Amino acid sequence: MRRAGWLMVAPSIAHIGLWTAIPVIATFALSLTDYNVFSAPRWIGLENYVEIWGDPTFRKATWNTVVYTFWTVPVSMAIAVVIAVALNQKLKLQNWYRAAFFLPQVTATVAIAMVWLWIYNPQQGLLNAALAVVGIPGQAWLADPDWALWGVILVGVWQGIGIKMLIYIAALQNIDESLYEAASIDGASAVRKFFSITLPMLKPATFFVFVISIIGAFQVFDQVYVLTDGGPANSTTMMTYEVYRSAFQNFRMGMASAQSVLLFAFLLVVTLVSRRATRSDAE
Repeated sequence: MRRAGWLMVAPSIAHIGLWTAIPVIATFALSLTDYNVFSAPRWIGLENYVEIWGDPTFRKATWNTVVYTFWTVPVSMAIAVVIAVALNQKLKLQNWYRAAFFLPQVTATVAIAMVWLWIYNPQQGLLNAALAVVGIPGQAWLADPDWALWGVILVGVWQGIGIKMLIYIAALQNIDESLYEAASIDGASAVRKFFSITLPMLKPATFFVFVISIIGAFQVFDQVYVLTDGGPANSTTMMTYEVYRSAFQNFRMGMASAQSVLLFAFLLVVTLVSRRATRSDAE
């Protein structure tokens, strides 16, 4: 029986080893080399990491990623909770509303970014046209270093609501209705029910959404590439975009690997801390 079990999981283990384990090990190894694709890797030890430590562009990219994550994750989670609670009620066309909010999640990010490029267009964009109606002057949203990152953040918030909403709806359907009935008998208002019953019961789902949202935010790339190409003046450069630029524009694969290792380390720490918090809360 044990041999049969190993035979059944062998294809999955081989897949993980070939496409996950080996690339991860190779990334760690290449991060300690000077490798430009055209010549064999040359061992340089920790020089890539020392260079990253003094690189103002990577520090800027790290800061931009932290700011992007700080705003997109909690804002999209808060909006998703409210929408999930609303769509968990008995509404007409309930499934259509859910599908509409979830649609951006399954739409190609490049296509979404192209739509937002039109929205942000300083001459013919929808956003400036709407502001002109109320007498507010428009902006060159993606060309201004003071506004470009906020434009990318808005897109990230909007696109990330769908999957979070879906997870919250699934969690809401597992809450015992008798809790709300007992609260109604005690005279609790809808707001009191939300803060005293709904939010506490959603804690496991919230921690899960938080972890996947953090990981997703630190991996943002497509929309930055299409919307701003990391500009202007590196105001929207993210860690993943800097990895791409090091690898495929400057052909510094060793440097890109070192940057990837740092990104992996940060995400690992965040995941372990979140998991520990979830376990402590469950206990």
